[in-house]
Amino acid sequence: MKMRNTALAVMVLAAGFGQAQVTSHNAQVPDGEKTLFERVAKIEKKNDLFNLYLNMHGAFDAKFNQDGRNGLSQGAFNMRQLRIEAKGEINDWLSYRWRQRLNRGNEGGAMIDNLPNSIDFAGIGIKFNDKFSLFAGKQAAAWGGFEYDVNPIEIYQYSEMINNMSNFMTGVTLNYDMTPTQQFQLQVLDSRNGSQDETYGKGLEESRLPLVYSFAWNANMCDMKWQTRWSASVMEETHGKYMYYLALGNQFNFSSKCNMYVDLMSSFEQVDNKGIISRMILGDDYKDNGHGLYNTMYNSLVTKVNYRIMPKWNLFAKGMLESAAIYDGENGIAEGNYRTSLGYIAGVEFYPMDTNLHFYLAFVGQSNFFTEKAKMYGQSNYSTQRLSLGFIYQLPMF
Repeated sequence: MKMRNTALAVMVLAAGFGQAQVTSHNAQVPDGEKTLFERVAKIEKKNDLFNLYLNMHGAFDAKFNQDGRNGLSQGAFNMRQLRIEAKGEINDWLSYRWRQRLNRGNEGGAMIDNLPNSIDFAGIGIKFNDKFSLFAGKQAAAWGGFEYDVNPIEIYQYSEMINNMSNFMTGVTLNYDMTPTQQFQLQVLDSRNGSQDETYGKGLEESRLPLVYSFAWNANMCDMKWQTRWSASVMEETHGKYMYYLALGNQFNFSSKCNMYVDLMSSFEQVDNKGIISRMILGDDYKDNGHGLYNTMYNSLVTKVNYRIMPKWNLFAKGMLESAAIYDGENGIAEGNYRTSLGYIAGVEFYPMDTNLHFYLAFVGQSNFFTEKAKMYGQSNYSTQRLSLGFIYQLPMF
């Protein structure tokens, strides 16, 4: 799809009707859609050695009540996502995948894995047999949940939890397909992309093994009526300080027209990894003067409902309820909840062809409610809204 259509669009079903794979981070275009190469050259592609995609999400965004201004804050065209992706199968046991964000710069500080943050995937897959496989290289962390599981171009607005996490890191994942509908994953990745000071601030003893360990269960059960994306992770943040993360993602397919997912996520951080409370209490520049707070806790409930009112039209609504708290106060900072945020999204999507191209109109809002503890540090309640008209398309180029 070309940029001249930037003012139109819609989002794909976050969970995808009729999804047959156990995992969906490798979101594919619908079977049978010809690539641009096949259409232009009129030559049928004979193998799966090389596949090239352009992932696009463009919109006209009208933003309201942002940056301290009431009413309309800004109206502008925005290429929200632009990623190029290549993947393929070299033979029956070796595959590869590379994906890079074109609208993110490659500059950065000390990168622990020697890769720019613009790269999401860069690695190889090895299939040992019908049960066991491995992916080595930069990849998506196995954080679990359905919001996190879909292609990023399909997201209108992430939850605060996912939006403030490092989601693509370097390491290895071992997959065990116990049955065609039950998969277990064991993953070990770098726990951060940049240096420790960039991630947590200054003055903390550095870990010798800055790694995150995850165990995930992905399943399609009850004839695809119930799907799971569950995971548990332990991350060594700094020396002797850890993050414990749990995600329980459940999708329910009620019929061919209606589905919904519910994600429950909790993160307990001995050093503030998300940075939400640290910025709230210490200021946006806290890393220049020291390090993040200790003993922070974040909880998130995310749900999304899709209803196909007609074959080409889909209605959707998404809600996000999240909290940010200190679970063990010290250094004069009291424990307890500091902020509750409520995110809400609703819209309509139009699919004009038998492809994943869709146009959308969506209303996106978030309301933030601060407790008296947070107001002592100058915080006050506020809300932001956005009205977006745009398109989403994973264009098969070759």
